[in-house]
Amino acid sequence: MIRFDGLGKTYGALVAVRDLTLEVRPGEVYALLGPNGAGKTTALRCLATLLSPTSGFASVGGADVVDEPLQVRARIAFLAASMGLYERLTARELIQYFGRLQGLEGSGLEERVDEMVALFEIGDFSARLCGRLSTGQRQRVSLARALVHDPPALILDEPTLGLDVLSGRTIYDFIERERSRGKAILFSTHQMEEVELLADRVGVLAEGRLVAEGTVPELIALTGAPSLTRAFLDLVVPVGAGAAP
Repeated sequence: MIRFDGLGKTYGALVAVRDLTLEVRPGEVYALLGPNGAGKTTALRCLATLLSPTSGFASVGGADVVDEPLQVRARIAFLAASMGLYERLTARELIQYFGRLQGLEGSGLEERVDEMVALFEIGDFSARLCGRLSTGQRQRVSLARALVHDPPALILDEPTLGLDVLSGRTIYDFIERERSRGKAILFSTHQMEEVELLADRVGVLAEGRLVAEGTVPELIALTGAPSLTRAFLDLVVPVGAGAAP
């Protein structure tokens, strides 16, 4: 469903992503790990058609991100930690607006908006302006607007960043629900407990390159580490560069 094939992205002399190849299958949750600056967000933005790859390819459901960007956008929900909301629209109006952008209309649109409001527990603040929402409320509305067209692939860039435990739990429950519905889910995070809780497979990026891939037990076995956190450090911190004991 989601594929990177030798994808690279450069900014002048800066290489942000190097020869990235991976696949996320339907019904699979794939976690992308890496330190700040490793290329996670750049890779996800290329997949979401917000950036153009310098080399290689990426596709969603067979649609190429460069040659068929509109088809890709119809097949994905993209959530970025930095993505803003239209502050003068209410939460419900915002979800309706993005539903119309995706071709929904009439009773079908309203039924889908009702479903999103219920799924993300937005009802208590659905009539509140987005500019007056808390961080957790804004994140729930962002998810609802990204998912209103029920796409087969989800791309989530640090979906729980800045959220409290209860709001984070809403996101976890949602990811597990969508996996059970056969969605392909690719998400980036710095939270190892999220990876252990949710991910079927994990990819580790360092300096823009995929340095390891596998299940959590496989990555731990690969490094001989006692935990995923320590395995991650062993994979991304060069020997002698100050890795934690």
